[in-house]
Amino acid sequence: MKKAIIIGAGLAGSEAALQLAKRGIEIDLYEMRPQKQTGAHKTDKFAEFVCSNSLGSYNTTNASGLLKHEMEKLGSELIPIIFETQVPAGGALAIDRELFSEKVTEKINNNKNINVIREELTQIPQDIPVIIASGPLTSEALSNNIKIFLGEEYLHFFDAIAPIVEKESINFEKAFYLNRYNKGDADYINCPMNKEEYEKFYNILINAPKIELKSFEKNAKFFESCLPIEVLASRGTDTLRYGPLKPVGLVDERTGLENYAVVQLRQDNKSASLYNLVGFQTNLKWGSQKELIHSIPGLENANIIRYGVMHRNTFINSPKVLNPTLQSRKNSDIFFAGQITGTEGYTESIASGLLAGINMYKYLNGEKLLALPQETVLGALTHYISFEGHTSFQPINSNWGILAEMEMDKKTRKNKKLKNELLAKRSLETIKEIASNLI
Repeated sequence: MKKAIIIGAGLAGSEAALQLAKRGIEIDLYEMRPQKQTGAHKTDKFAEFVCSNSLGSYNTTNASGLLKHEMEKLGSELIPIIFETQVPAGGALAIDRELFSEKVTEKINNNKNINVIREELTQIPQDIPVIIASGPLTSEALSNNIKIFLGEEYLHFFDAIAPIVEKESINFEKAFYLNRYNKGDADYINCPMNKEEYEKFYNILINAPKIELKSFEKNAKFFESCLPIEVLASRGTDTLRYGPLKPVGLVDERTGLENYAVVQLRQDNKSASLYNLVGFQTNLKWGSQKELIHSIPGLENANIIRYGVMHRNTFINSPKVLNPTLQSRKNSDIFFAGQITGTEGYTESIASGLLAGINMYKYLNGEKLLALPQETVLGALTHYISFEGHTSFQPINSNWGILAEMEMDKKTRKNKKLKNELLAKRSLETIKEIASNLI
């Protein structure tokens, strides 16, 4: 039986392991938790969601949604588990994160082709094909070894985690259920603020002490779509009101008032007992977080289940070292997958693990590797991170801007919805043909 090693049982590593195992490849899956924790993970389960429980849209007129449909057609093993553990979140696809991790862990542990090894690998294994899916929180020892292997300096950015509160402790005399513009079921809890309440909240936020960064973290590079709320607030008094606290489309029917700002909370588990504060990723000290959260109308007595934290994410300089197949240019035995490649987001991590798994199988069998075309979201992502022409490479998630252009008249191009529908149709037709030829 052919064999490979996978380092890391996160989203990418779990998907890659299951892809190879179902094709008859024997896998040694290394996961250092719980013997060694990352500082962000809380459990020893596989495929643990850390920052949020949402994977974004499932609609094909959204690039992230289209990517999920591509993954389904390519035979993703984690997408069905996502739907099994789905919780209401309006137009977004959100999960009960604990239940999801439990199901993925159980599926891997029960697979006869996957040998789980709970220990830290400090060096890249030699003389055996390996997928490095150790994630953005790769241990220092392995990071140093990868850096030596690649001969390229690492890049860093910082990711921040939002607090979670207990639903029973929310004051619904002030808070109310509503999706923006009343679309879909009322899956979000909203805490409205008037001008005076917002100014009090903002004052606490900008003056709150932050957790001091370590010396090697001083030159922090934040990923723009996951900025700590205090960083957003530092850009101006009204920045939050046009960002995560924007009030448009969220009018409480009980009052009919247009609010000055609104804090939204999204369901975090299947039983709907826990809710996370949308856009509240933060690195404030915990005492300050408590004061800030309790200043929000409706959360005056909120029971805070988890405070926000910030951690360093590490990714390789992929344009210098990777092919669009996710195979290393330096050593054909080595593939990379997940956020360590510079693909940002849960969906994107799973997708890269899917492609790495497929291509490792092809490599082991002497077949031509699959480089997906840029007409697809996953193909566009992998081509983007492996494009040598970058002058300053930064992490990226799925978006329409990286897909290959499509011929269409000016009127169609200006119609965003129609344009996206056409791009999605082209992508799914392309993926369907590719998937029909996969084993």
